[in-house]
Amino acid sequence: MTTKAVDVQEVQTHLRELLSLVGSGTEIILIEGYMPVARLVPPEPLSVTRVAGLHQGAMYTSEDFDDPLPDAFWTGNQ
Repeated sequence: MTTKAVDVQEVQTHLRELLSLVGSGTEIILIEGYMPVARLVPPEPLSVTRVAGLHQGAMYTSEDFDDPLPDAFWTGNQ
């Protein structure tokens, strides 16, 4: 992984470019003067694979889910 140091004052004007570099695998070190203050690194790839139907039956939709709401709901009267 390559590393690039960028002054904090330059970040706002070059943010899109820096994010593009991070997305392609470059680590960005944000510095203020000669002091590093933050590090931008690419996110770790998701290691969890999603399985369709894993919790089948855990949720359901009631028969009236798309019925109009009662007037009391809209007016705030109980």
